[in-house]
Amino acid sequence: MTPTDSAALTSEIAHDHSVLQTVFGYHSYRDGQKEIIDAVIAGQDCLVIMPTGGGKSLCYQIPALMRDGITIVISPLISLMKDQVDQLIANGVQAACLNSSMTPDEQSETWKSLREGNLKLLYVSPERVLMRDFIERLQSIQVGLIAVDEAHCVSQWGHDFRPEYAQLGMLKQHFVDVPVMALTATADDTTRQDICQRLALDTPNIYLGSFDRPNIRYTLLEKHKPLAQLTQFLTTQSGQSGIIYCNSRKRVEQVAEKLCDQNIRAAGYHAGMSNEQRGFVQDAFQRDDIQIVVATVAFGMGINKPNVRFVVHYDIPRNIESYYQETGRAGRDGLPAEAVMFYDPSDIGWLHRCLQEKPEGPQKQVESHKLNAMGAFAEALTCRRLVLLNYFGEYREKPCGNCDICLDPPTLFDGTEQAQKALSCVYRVNQSFGVGYVVEVLRGMQNQRIKDHAHEKLSTYGLGKDNSHEYWVSIYRQLIHRGYLVQNIARSSVLQLTEEARPLLRGEIALELAVPRLGLSPRSKADKLGKRNYDKKLFAKLRKLRKAIADEEDVPPYVVFNDATLIEMAEMIPTSQGELLAVNGVGQRKLEKYGNVFLDVIEDHITMDSNDASYG
Repeated sequence: MTPTDSAALTSEIAHDHSVLQTVFGYHSYRDGQKEIIDAVIAGQDCLVIMPTGGGKSLCYQIPALMRDGITIVISPLISLMKDQVDQLIANGVQAACLNSSMTPDEQSETWKSLREGNLKLLYVSPERVLMRDFIERLQSIQVGLIAVDEAHCVSQWGHDFRPEYAQLGMLKQHFVDVPVMALTATADDTTRQDICQRLALDTPNIYLGSFDRPNIRYTLLEKHKPLAQLTQFLTTQSGQSGIIYCNSRKRVEQVAEKLCDQNIRAAGYHAGMSNEQRGFVQDAFQRDDIQIVVATVAFGMGINKPNVRFVVHYDIPRNIESYYQETGRAGRDGLPAEAVMFYDPSDIGWLHRCLQEKPEGPQKQVESHKLNAMGAFAEALTCRRLVLLNYFGEYREKPCGNCDICLDPPTLFDGTEQAQKALSCVYRVNQSFGVGYVVEVLRGMQNQRIKDHAHEKLSTYGLGKDNSHEYWVSIYRQLIHRGYLVQNIARSSVLQLTEEARPLLRGEIALELAVPRLGLSPRSKADKLGKRNYDKKLFAKLRKLRKAIADEEDVPPYVVFNDATLIEMAEMIPTSQGELLAVNGVGQRKLEKYGNVFLDVIEDHITMDSNDASYG
């Protein structure tokens, strides 16, 4: 299809209001999409808060095709721009981007297409859109809509404030009558107000979607032997795509190397790598050539890969907003996904120490508040999803049934005696050692350090020999959480008793503790969630065909069709173009381009099954 033919198609479908089905292949809107689209088509400013995978992009892409003029999409990353443009072009939409990775000739060609009216969406960075010459050029053409993606970067109260984003409000001065749409997955009430003010939105239509991602299972594991725990988890995710987040470059490299040693297709990603290295890893991940990316938070914003089946936080994130966004990169296709976090309270202590090095001011206070909220989430013994939703102001009471707390509720026991042993040992070593060493004394370990301090002679030496090291670490963490112990950061995190420990040690009060969790939570209940009855063999054949087409066209596989669409094909088993068009994700352009080859594979599979049945 030529650009002229595509433009004619776009014009035709825009006027008969069938863009959703004809271009994008969807048969109904998701919650909130119709309301937002109607508002912006009518020329109203909008603030859209919608979870990752909730369909934010369609909220400006459909109006872009139905309004006169060009839609400018302000996006923070070159990779995100390219990804969105590839998918739009695959759907027959004329879209392009302008960024520093393009040659002068490529940029000139894009401007030419823009002047000639052959583009409907143009993706640019905030830095470029603020350039005087860029604004002057835009003023010579018709602008129909301005969309600001990742809009939480606008606000100083957001978790990822970027100064260049804060200046975007000036666009309203140059394009007075052009509606502006701000979109983000995470923003509390203060951040939402700040976004509206900084972007100078005029009585905006504010859509606050649900933050709930019911297809994601949230699990927290006490971090004991994280590499072993990670390996154990990955055995349940054989062949699936995933992201593992670490808080340091060194740890990224260590974990990536360990996985490669186990013949897992993994690669590291962090800001210390060259642009070429990072680009290679991201591209290989998008194309399913790499199964797992081990990364710092430098990776992920704008990753539009729908078939990420799990996200692991090897270390605790700095705030709930980051955690929510990063876990939201799993299961964007709506299929079941996992979010696993390894938690060690000392990681929170390290992050607090990093924070103390920052200059005093409102930003530091905001970060401190958000870090405390993250710690509270990790230590909660109530439904994980309820804690998340309540943080964002979406108050619910009914537990989700799809997190570790719901699927495997903590078992409580009378922990008075265990607590007394643990606290007594801290007292006997003069409150001068950290958790690891105190546990060694309590378990009666024989090593040189204990002998050097003559702690094998203490009355508490060996009192806890019947339980594992991890068991006692869990008990100590609970005593810290409950306020009977503190870790003195100024003295290398040594354990010290609080006043609250006195009546417990004297036996004046009883204490209930949770039975330590030393492995993955039971999965029997959860594994039933989201199961669909489809032909697994056919699905595998369709994936193989998709990968071959994607490699030939030099695009990620999901640009052809995402997993959810292939599963629906393997569920419905369409045998005609009409039946294939009824599958979600199959639009007119993709039907024309890929329909026959996918129908051929389905027909061959049906024939083979019939032959097998007759011989059986």
